[in-house]
Amino acid sequence: MIGIFKTNIGTYRERNLIIDAICNNFDVASCHVDIEDCDKVLRIVDLKVDERSIISFVQKQGFYCEVLE
Repeated sequence: MIGIFKTNIGTYRERNLIIDAICNNFDVASCHVDIEDCDKVLRIVDLKVDERSIISFVQKQGFYCEVLE
């Protein structure tokens, strides 16, 4: 499954921190944040947990996160 989320991750430092945190805590194929996009899109490939788990995890890291509709 591919997870697509809207976030408020706005800097390269924040992007690197959240990607490392996700990759270290979840079994994913790849993870990317497009900080140039207006929705700061977080894309996770081969997501093996439900989207709520990712949303909760990202929020605990101090960022806004919701499923992108």
